Amino acid sequence: MTLGTPTQPLTMARGGRLDRVDVTYETYGTLNRARDNAVFICHALTGDANAAGFRPGASKPGWWDNLIGPGKPVDTTKFFVICPNVLGGCQGTTGPGSVNPATGRIYGLDFPLLDMADLVALHRRLLAHLGVTRLLAAVGGSLGGMQALEWALRYPDDLASAVIVAASSRLTAENIAFSAVAREAIMRDPGFHDGHYAEAGTAPQLGLSIARMMAHITYLSGEALATKFGREPQNPGSLPGFGVDFAVESYLRHQAEIFLDRFDALSYLYLSRVMDYFDPFARPDATTAIARRPPKVLVASFTTDWRFGRTHSLRVVARLHGAGVPVTYRSIPSAQGHDSFLMAIPRYHDTIRAFLDRALEDVAGRTGRRGAWAA
Repeated sequence: MTLGTPTQPLTMARGGRLDRVDVTYETYGTLNRARDNAVFICHALTGDANAAGFRPGASKPGWWDNLIGPGKPVDTTKFFVICPNVLGGCQGTTGPGSVNPATGRIYGLDFPLLDMADLVALHRRLLAHLGVTRLLAAVGGSLGGMQALEWALRYPDDLASAVIVAASSRLTAENIAFSAVAREAIMRDPGFHDGHYAEAGTAPQLGLSIARMMAHITYLSGEALATKFGREPQNPGSLPGFGVDFAVESYLRHQAEIFLDRFDALSYLYLSRVMDYFDPFARPDATTAIARRPPKVLVASFTTDWRFGRTHSLRVVARLHGAGVPVTYRSIPSAQGHDSFLMAIPRYHDTIRAFLDRALEDVAGRTGRRGAWAA
C-alpha cells in the first residue's frame, strides 16, 4: 500500500522528505460499525507486520501470536487489530534498503535520519486509509512502546488508551553504548560499502551477526541464561579451543544466522538510532496536548529486564501522572529479562486483557451501546 506520493510526501521531522512511501500491514478481526474497536500494534526493533497467525508458507506464527488472536488478551473476536511494518523497516515498508525513486538507486545512508515522530506519522496515514478516526488502543513493547508513548503525547485525540510495555522515554548511556557497538560492527564490516552493499553484491553479514549476538545477550537476564545453558559444553568430551565450545555460544551463533535471513543491516542502523534520540519529555510542551484530553495508559515492566526496567517505566509514569493522565503501572515478575514482553506470562497477559476489555467497556458505555465489538 502506497501512503506517500510526490503530491503528498512524508515530510521528516529531522529534515528531508519521502516522495514515495509504501507500507506493508496486516489486520486481524473485524472493524465494528462504530469503528471504535481498533487496536494498533507497534512492533519492536526487529519486528514486522506479521504479529499473529501464519503467513502462507511460514514455518511459525507471528511474533506476538501468544497475545493476539481469538480468546487471547488482544482478542480478535472483539478487536480489529492492525500491525504494519514500521517506517525504516525491511519487511515491505519503505526504508533505507528501498529504491529511491528520484535516483533509481537504493537509498543506503542517503535515507533521511528518522525520528519517532516519523514512525507515528506513517501510522496515522495508515489509519486514515483504513477509515479509523480513533483507536481503542495503541499497544507496543520496547521500540513499539516508545511509538505508543509518542503517539499518546503528540496526538492524544487519536486514541482512547495506550499500552507501553518494557519501554523507555530516554535511553541511558549504557543502552546507547550497546547500540553504538552494534552499529560499529555493521559499518566496519568490509562488506558494508558505505551502505551501498546491495549494489556491490555484498552484505555486512559478519557485522550484523555480531550486532545480533550482542543484542540478544541484553534481551535475556543472567538468570535465564544460567537456567537455559549454564556452563554446559556444546560437545561433551571435545578439547578446549576457540570454536563453539559452550551451549550458549551455539545458541548465540544460531540466533545470528537466522537473523541474517530476515533482517537488513541498514534498518538496524536507522531504527536503533531512532531509539537513541528518543526523549519526548525534553520538549517544553511535551505534556500539553495529552493533558487536555488524556487517554488511559498502562505502563508495564519486568523484574529482570535490565535494559528497560522499572526505573524507565516509573519515569514515564511520573511524567504522565504529573500531567493528569490516568496511568496504571504494573511490575511483572519474570525470569526472562527484556524479552519477557514476547512471552506468554499469565500475570502479564491477564493485565493486558483486563486493561483492553475495560477500555472497550468504557467506549461502549460512552456511546450507550452493548457489545462494542459487534460487527
